[in-house]
Amino acid sequence: MAMEAHEIEGMIREALPDAEVRIEDLRGDGDHYAAYVVSPSFVGKSRVQQHQMVYAALQGKMGGDLHALALQTSAPE
Repeated sequence: MAMEAHEIEGMIREALPDAEVRIEDLRGDGDHYAAYVVSPSFVGKSRVQQHQMVYAALQGKMGGDLHALALQTSAPE
């Protein structure tokens, strides 16, 4: 079952309430998304750690309900 962009955004915002989150449906199929996440929580964290934080927010949906997620993360400048 595909996920909707607002569901992905909501899960990320719940885990990272200080984050700016933008989700794009890359193919219009509800299965391939890009997520852009900027959060003060990422300060001092490696890119891998930032991505792990976002994947943790998705509570195991990656690879199941959510097939593909192109992820770009950063701390605010």
